[in-house]
Amino acid sequence: MATSRQGIAKVLCRLWPSILNPVRQYQSCLHRLPARTFPGLSGFQLPRHTLFQAVSLQGTANARYTDRPWDYLESAEYIEKYGTNPVWAGYRRNHKGGIPPQKTRKTCIRGDKTCGNPCPICRDPNVIVHHQNVKLLEQFICPHTGMVYDPTQTGVCMKQQKKLNKAISTAQDHGLLPIQIPYVDFSGEDYSNSHDAVGSTPPPPSLTSGITWYKWYSELTPDQNEVAKVKKTYKAYLK
Repeated sequence: MATSRQGIAKVLCRLWPSILNPVRQYQSCLHRLPARTFPGLSGFQLPRHTLFQAVSLQGTANARYTDRPWDYLESAEYIEKYGTNPVWAGYRRNHKGGIPPQKTRKTCIRGDKTCGNPCPICRDPNVIVHHQNVKLLEQFICPHTGMVYDPTQTGVCMKQQKKLNKAISTAQDHGLLPIQIPYVDFSGEDYSNSHDAVGSTPPPPSLTSGITWYKWYSELTPDQNEVAKVKKTYKAYLK
């Protein structure tokens, strides 16, 4: 019995690509064909969406959120899906082994192929990274330190993380996001020009009294033969 099941499974694995390819070709042909209407039935249009098309249409972004992506975070659709949590809350990376890698994947979408578990931004086409989408950018900034969360914490791929960093810096430059500057207390310090650290420094006593800077330097007597050799070597350069 077990051998027959294994044989059936092997046959299905071999036939699955030959079954799936015609379905994909049929799906692509339906997208190219125009909608057909009948003159006798005004307002009636043949349905073009199959089961596979309905699934694929879920991965396309809504047109109204493309121009104004910040409206999606205030919509009922977003609240029903995420509630008050950020988009990356509850996301779990799939990786090989028990220890997660130090970096997330480079990208979740390569051409027309999407990975099995895309990141929180790539899995929802309505979540668009834009410097004016302040509510989305605030979800990736720590409220205590003002620093951007590491992608290993949020699970965002490296491609979307670069977009987030660029959008956050642009929003801060435009004044849409605050910039946290460390607080420094200047009370009790004198930074005027009269302070000894920044005021006019008096000359050292060695320059006014005529003695050398180091006491042991005046006690050294160079060899006259060595001095004559040096003068002879650099005679052309001495004035």
